[in-house]
Order: sequence, then C-alpha cells, then structure tokens
Amino acid sequence: MTQSSSGWAFRCLGILSIKNITNLFLVFCFIGTGLHGGIKEDVEKIIKSQYGDSIVFSMKKLSLDKQARTQIEHKVHQRFFKDFLYIWTIKQKNGEEVYGLLDNVKGLSMPITFLVFFDGKGQILNSHVIKYREPYGGEISSSKWNAQFIGRSEKSNFVVGDGIDGISGATISVYSMATGVMKLSLLFPLIKSQL
Repeated sequence: MTQSSSGWAFRCLGILSIKNITNLFLVFCFIGTGLHGGIKEDVEKIIKSQYGDSIVFSMKKLSLDKQARTQIEHKVHQRFFKDFLYIWTIKQKNGEEVYGLLDNVKGLSMPITFLVFFDGKGQILNSHVIKYREPYGGEISSSKWNAQFIGRSEKSNFVVGDGIDGISGATISVYSMATGVMKLSLLFPLIKSQL
C-alpha cells in the first residue's frame, strides 16, 4: 500500500466509529465459507445430546436455488445470510431421519447462529441458538423460548405476539429468530428431495 492510499484508508476509517469497525471486522471474520468458532462442534454436541451417541449423522453444504431463495425472502421480508446452508442428516435407530438446518439471522448488530431440527414431514422437532453475539437479549437461547417452535411447519403462524412470545429487551432478536425459523420452515419442503 502506498503512503497516499494508506492515508486515504485511515481517513475513511475515521468516518466510522470504533464500534462499527469492530462489528464489521467480526462479521467479516464470521461470514467466511467455513464453519468457524466451534460452531460445527457445538451443533454435533447438540445432535448427540438430543438423539444419543449411537446415531449416524452426516453434514453437507447445500447451495440454495436462487428462485426459491428469492421467493421465500420476499414472503418473510428477511434475507438468507448466505446462498447456502449447512445441513445435518441424522439417521435414528428406528430408521427415521431428522434434518438439522443451520442458518444465521441479524441481531441488533451481529449475526445469531441457530439450528432447527425437522422431521421428514417438515415439522419442527426443536430449535437451538448456537451462537448469540450480542450483549443483551440472550434469552432467546433458552430451551423454554425455543420450545414454542416445536410442532410448527410451513403452514404455521410465526407471528410474535400471536403464537410466539416476545421477550422484553430482546425485540430485534425475537423478531429475527422467529422470522428465521419461519424462513427455514418454508424452505424445507423445497429442499427435502436434495437431503
């Protein structure tokens, strides 16, 4: 970098606040193509605790069809974080399969990484917040709050205040998470044949 270009870069950074620079740096570190920060390990720990050690599971990266992705984004008014998802297929002892879809939604300033388990018919079996990066609103990580999604599907109501409880001090996180789970519920039937 030449002296003039480095000076320009520092002048541009001067426009941004330290908080924004830190948030941008963390987001850029997070949104690489791989699973970072122990996320894969955390997901697989949850899978084992939920379904036992004797299950067989595999993970794949699934690219999302642009048309389906755009259609869902317009319906729910929330974008997918990336143009792909990580998906775990869990084969249970009884032969039934469970699918874990990992996605991110935007919190107040940082992404919230969450996992939703679906049965083969697209009903939600459970959901978990894998990484919550904000200083406030972490109550959406509680199993009691996440239990509200159990049994829901693409045809269910995901409206906060009408079926989904709000949490004082976590308004943005609650709305983002509820919409994100709805988004995956709408996506699941469209990708089921690829799993």
